[in-house]
Amino acid sequence: MTEKIATRVAYGKALLELGEKNTNIVVLDADLSKSTTTAEFSKKFPTRFFNMGVAEANMMNTAAGLATCGKIPFVSTFCIFAVGRAWEQIRNTVTYCSLNVKIVATHSGVAVGGDGSSHQAIEDIAITRAIPTLTVIEPCDAVETRKAVFAASEYNGPVYIRLGRAPVPIITKPEDEYKIGRGILLKKGDDVTIVACGALVANALDAASILDNEGIKAAVINMHTLKPIDKEILIKAAKETGAIVTAEQHVLDGGLGSAVAAILAREHPTPMEFIGIDNRFGQSGEPEVLFKHYHLTAQDIVNAVRQVIKRKVQQLQSLRV
Repeated sequence: MTEKIATRVAYGKALLELGEKNTNIVVLDADLSKSTTTAEFSKKFPTRFFNMGVAEANMMNTAAGLATCGKIPFVSTFCIFAVGRAWEQIRNTVTYCSLNVKIVATHSGVAVGGDGSSHQAIEDIAITRAIPTLTVIEPCDAVETRKAVFAASEYNGPVYIRLGRAPVPIITKPEDEYKIGRGILLKKGDDVTIVACGALVANALDAASILDNEGIKAAVINMHTLKPIDKEILIKAAKETGAIVTAEQHVLDGGLGSAVAAILAREHPTPMEFIGIDNRFGQSGEPEVLFKHYHLTAQDIVNAVRQVIKRKVQQLQSLRV
């Protein structure tokens, strides 16, 4: 059985490692350190941890000030609060000034579960992708989360990392190469490419296994960096397979699918289908139930692949005529 670990848990462990190696690492939290798992950092490095209370806007501005003094602030709260309450401070103070602040937000998407719509950030990728100079990352598992956190600490500039509450399967290896802005081909295939991020990368791989049994060879790309997105790997995939399916735990407007479509529309128009949340809010429920309700499962990806391959065939037939 594949081990499952929440990406937020991996974040807390990565911070402890970073804190040992770099005394300029400081952590700020908005009274949610147990949930975001920054609490262990606060115990080990109490003079480098700041509980800012339920004051997210103030927390972002404080982090910006620390960055001007040579510190590397990691700022954490739930996604809905980081992007919702503190958007103005992220935009006008952190990113407009290109300050070296790392915003690592947890509890993204409908996988938050029982906390319901008010706490389920399903728009945050669209919001953060639209902010100039802000790098946007969503790791697919705990192993990749550690790599993303370390890479962000070495990257000079503002970064937003989107993490989850629920445990997800470990699908990458510590020795796998990781670089901000570079997608990773997890599985080769000739018939279609599935481009996924976050928790849906595991579902994409499961879908590819189902499709293998049907004689459909699906490539799978882990697009862990949403901005800057890897244009090269996308254009190559479109040319080689001629069909693309994107999969994300986010609204369809402005997320991964929109980013991929914008690139391919300019560079190599290709039949596409999109897995994501279609113009709806979240709701309370177990993550597995909500994934089924919002059509985010491996089987939903399989259905989208079948549909896009039909369109691909129709397009090829029309060209022959």
